[in-house]
Amino acid sequence: MTARKTLRTLQQLLDEGREILEGKGNQEAELDARYLLLDAFGLDLAHFLMDRNRALPDEESVRRKTERYFSMVEMRAGRVPLQQILGVQDFMGLTFRVNAHVLIPRQDTETLVETVLQEQKGTGKSLLDLCTGSGCIAVSLAVLGDFSRIAATDLSREALKVAKKNGERLLDKKNRGLLSFFQGDLFEALPEDTEPFDVLVSNPPYIPSQVIETLEPEVRDFEPRMALDGSLDGLAFYRRIIGGCRQFLNPGGAVYLEIGYDQGEALKEIFAENGFINVRILKDAPGKDRVAAGCLPLA
Repeated sequence: MTARKTLRTLQQLLDEGREILEGKGNQEAELDARYLLLDAFGLDLAHFLMDRNRALPDEESVRRKTERYFSMVEMRAGRVPLQQILGVQDFMGLTFRVNAHVLIPRQDTETLVETVLQEQKGTGKSLLDLCTGSGCIAVSLAVLGDFSRIAATDLSREALKVAKKNGERLLDKKNRGLLSFFQGDLFEALPEDTEPFDVLVSNPPYIPSQVIETLEPEVRDFEPRMALDGSLDGLAFYRRIIGGCRQFLNPGGAVYLEIGYDQGEALKEIFAENGFINVRILKDAPGKDRVAAGCLPLA
């Protein structure tokens, strides 16, 4: 990329970055450019607002920050997700590290975590998180809940590296021992001597394979496909999880799964076919189906 002349004010830098992003059709150009500028210059919003119209000094450090800023703007113009460029995403009031190996935590998934906290918090139960990705579900529940033991699994070794680092960052020393990570395909990741759990949660891949090509480039081209692709009808992982969880759950164990907005009825059938009771489809804040829940009978 050709070097750019250092502009005289932060506001000028912001304006040029916004114009570049607008030229690429970015609908959040102003906001994205501001996030990138604050990150490149190590500023918070308050200091930016105070200093945005002051002339920047002609110093090497300022030139380096300016070059970094425009490098990030060019990445965003190429549709790299903002969160991957910044390396972080907020979720449940916590800041998680993210990269290209994990699905970016979304507000949709907060509905799943909030439901589990509402129904299971303070019970001291054990919990299993399948397809943990960044660890946002497992770590959030470890921080905000009161679980005696949490295990998190993922097929991707690189994703587990991210999840472990998030656990180390966000959990205090006292609670880090409550959370364990295992690499492998769903239940196969668990050691043979693993005791059954009381609660199972998961945000598995659930997008039908043919739909992935229609997604925004930020998702289609930059997020891990293995975290998105739910096979032909999007239901493959639900069938495997619900159909295979009995030996890993205690009697009365509860299952909570994030689902697509149009998958509620299918999940009801899958739960019913596997003998679950108290099956529910819960909606997110916009009113779309987002969580499927069910329980094993006590006997």
